[in-house]
Amino acid sequence: MTRGERFEQLRPLLFAIAYRILGSVVEAEDAVQETWLRYESTPTTPTSTKAFLSAVVTRISIDVLRSARVRREEYVGQWFPEPLIADPYEDPERSAELADSVSMAALLLLERLTPLERAVFVLREVFGFGFPEVAAAVGRSEAACRQLAVRARRHMDVGRPRFEADRRERDELAARFFHALRDGDVEALRELLAADVQMVGDGGGKAPALARSVVGADNVARVLASVFPVLVQIDVRLERRDVNGQPGAIVRDRDGNVAGTVALEVYSGRIQTIRSVANPDKLGHLGPVADGWAVAREVRQARRPDG
Repeated sequence: MTRGERFEQLRPLLFAIAYRILGSVVEAEDAVQETWLRYESTPTTPTSTKAFLSAVVTRISIDVLRSARVRREEYVGQWFPEPLIADPYEDPERSAELADSVSMAALLLLERLTPLERAVFVLREVFGFGFPEVAAAVGRSEAACRQLAVRARRHMDVGRPRFEADRRERDELAARFFHALRDGDVEALRELLAADVQMVGDGGGKAPALARSVVGADNVARVLASVFPVLVQIDVRLERRDVNGQPGAIVRDRDGNVAGTVALEVYSGRIQTIRSVANPDKLGHLGPVADGWAVAREVRQARRPDG
């Protein structure tokens, strides 16, 4: 097997590691490409190609994350990871576990960790690397990596919900949600929402977010019911897709361009959080991007009595 073939075989894993560390599709793809360039220029053949490439992509991702953190601190509004529609790393036996590890909620919890803690957690807890491999990847001793893993698990466990929803329950609830959303049915929406549900949007100051932050079942149901029927009226459609492994949708304008994504967080039989991403800088990997401001103007026009 050639180097190129070995690399392509491992590319999905490398992307999966990089995305979980970085929370960015574009930056993860760049990290994987840089890993290939370093691998290609390595004069000797590694004893374990998987261990070598995983270590390289991890180190690159840590460096990128350190510089990205400054930008995220200066970000306009709420920062969310770039939405991921399909994780190329497939492991049928662990599909649900891997989907949970890439959810918006999990990635936002990972943001609380230091870059080293985040890398150790991803390699050890998500992908099951042994501590010798983790230590080699992050350039720390095994003992130090064990301590980093303990701290990371502690931070992650504090933020995790107590009651997980199974996939069938999530999908059924999502189907009812999007049906009620299309009809603008306030009562039906309210029944599906947790009492303290939160709806948050990421426009990055470059597009109108669905909502900066709306809290409470009544408020969220009314906002949704007032917006989405108007979007349907101007030919905006919701394409049902899993977003970061959770029920969601891609929002497309009448020309099929991507205006945003919506992801639902479901626990205990109710929708707990609705996260939307409209920042055009985070949507380009999904296809041609819509003009969010133009869509917003159409919505305002359609709401006018003479619209």
